[in-house]
Amino acid sequence: MAMLASIWIVLLSVTIQGGDGQSVQMDPIKSGFVGSQVELRCIFQNSNPPVKISQVTWQKFVNGTKQNVAIANPSLGVSVLPPFKERVTFKQAAVRHRTPSLEDTTIMFSNLKLSDEAAYICEYTTFPAGNRENMVNLTVFAKPVTHMTLTTPTIVARPQKRKMTVATCQSANGKPPSVIQWETTLKGESTFQETRNVNGTVTVRSNYVVVPGRETHKQKLTCVVTYRGDRIKNSVVLNVQYEPEVTIEGFDDNWYLNRKDVSLTCNADANPPVTVYQWKLLNGSLPSTVEIRNNSLIFKGPVTYELAGTYVCDATNSIGTRTGLVEVNVTEFPNNPSPWDRNVKQDEHNAGAVIGGAVGGVVLLAAAATLLFLFLRRRQRTFKGDYSTKKHVFGNGYSKAGGLPANHPIPKNLQYPDDSDDEKKPAQIGVSGGFEASERDFDGDAEDLKRPYFTVDEGESRDYDERTLAFQYDPEPEIADDMVSQTDGSVISKKEWYV
Repeated sequence: MAMLASIWIVLLSVTIQGGDGQSVQMDPIKSGFVGSQVELRCIFQNSNPPVKISQVTWQKFVNGTKQNVAIANPSLGVSVLPPFKERVTFKQAAVRHRTPSLEDTTIMFSNLKLSDEAAYICEYTTFPAGNRENMVNLTVFAKPVTHMTLTTPTIVARPQKRKMTVATCQSANGKPPSVIQWETTLKGESTFQETRNVNGTVTVRSNYVVVPGRETHKQKLTCVVTYRGDRIKNSVVLNVQYEPEVTIEGFDDNWYLNRKDVSLTCNADANPPVTVYQWKLLNGSLPSTVEIRNNSLIFKGPVTYELAGTYVCDATNSIGTRTGLVEVNVTEFPNNPSPWDRNVKQDEHNAGAVIGGAVGGVVLLAAAATLLFLFLRRRQRTFKGDYSTKKHVFGNGYSKAGGLPANHPIPKNLQYPDDSDDEKKPAQIGVSGGFEASERDFDGDAEDLKRPYFTVDEGESRDYDERTLAFQYDPEPEIADDMVSQTDGSVISKKEWYV
């Protein structure tokens, strides 16, 4: 039928003109939805001089045959034939006058039905030019009825983990057929099926298949139906019932002797909620100090070794019973500090750090003071008789009164011969231990006597512990008024003393 209609469109959509210029003007295609109204235009273009219109006939062309719909005749008037009598009228009132005007014979098609879909011909009978006609193709659409439902109001998750259809989306009696899609975060599969109905409509059906469980409960499913560019959405929320998922809380791996206020709590994720909780101790009975309070075990008094063991909690709802367990062990001392203990130890650590820092600072200052003292002491001794590389025999030219201890020993075994009052030469200098040393003669006029002190090189005196050093020297010169005697036997000028 569609092919024949297309052929008629090609043949008749062209304006049919006679040699004298008459034509019938129509729209090639019109469409409407079931139950709506559509206008089928038909206008006759007359010639000059005009020809006489004898009759206008509307016909439905179906399966190669013509069926009269409506007739307008100048003498007989207007006639609409069944089954169109109640639904087809001529748009222009002039067509119904005693002297009708038939140049515009457009008809109004109301309350469309799917069966109205066809090609419609508007034919003019004229004198003396003959017949002139044209055709319009009418398409009738049907909006689908869309709805979405849960397979069952309540979906039960089974331990076998089987797939099942949880929701169905349907777009029924549509023309043309719809397209169905699913929008959801729930992992699953979708199936599709199309059914062509007798009246020419199509019903599209889609199922959503998942493995129901805890993770599918309260998940949202949205079905999106697309029909001729329009999007229709329907949503459902899954209600999945499942057995309890049980966990036991309260044991922190730190139950030690004499700890107080310990408890165990049986938590269960279930739909519907758990109605019965049952506690037991594996291979034994619950301790006498325990109190069962709803889904919790409250242990009264301090922790003892009696509390150790495997605690089991059975949680039951209308779907089934599931079990959770926890192994409790008791230690003599805490395995890890409690939050309060950690805070105390942290405070102690902070206090220790402060004290340690203070003590460290004091020690550092003491060490610095000691080093400074030793440095100054060494510096003092270097200039007042502590000989490192030179051995000072007589007074140190850098010394001042009081630079050496008052009881600095002076050799007592100096002997002076009687042969001279002016010049006295020491026979020998004795050193404790009774060792003797070689004698040296010194020139009284030598330059060394004129210096405030003289030294013996360390290389010459490195064996002084095994030998006795003896020196020959002239008698002490008289001390001038501008000189000051030192306790080590040396003299310095007053000018140098007061520097």
